[in-house]
Amino acid sequence: MDDGSKSHPFGHALVAGIERYPSKVTRSMSKKKAAVRSKVKPFIKVINYNHLMPTRYTLELETLKGVIAQDTFKEPSQREEAKKTIKKAFEERYQTGKNKWFFTPLRF
Repeated sequence: MDDGSKSHPFGHALVAGIERYPSKVTRSMSKKKAAVRSKVKPFIKVINYNHLMPTRYTLELETLKGVIAQDTFKEPSQREEAKKTIKKAFEERYQTGKNKWFFTPLRF
């Protein structure tokens, strides 16, 4: 939303990201323990364009564009459903091994 809306009167973006990253998994771990350590906790936010830092990294997931919308933030149950869908998409992407850089915590 470049011009803003009534609830957020500034240019903003709807952002989905990882709040808690998956832990390290080794080959010697059991499947059950590896599954527990592969969990991802997502977040969704409305962020002001001035607070975003542009980088060369992007991750395009077409399934997320339909899930997150402006009206997702109005009702808590819709927000939870969106988080569950995002969690499923992120964990699926992690299990396949694509975009490994996305699932590592930022280091400064």
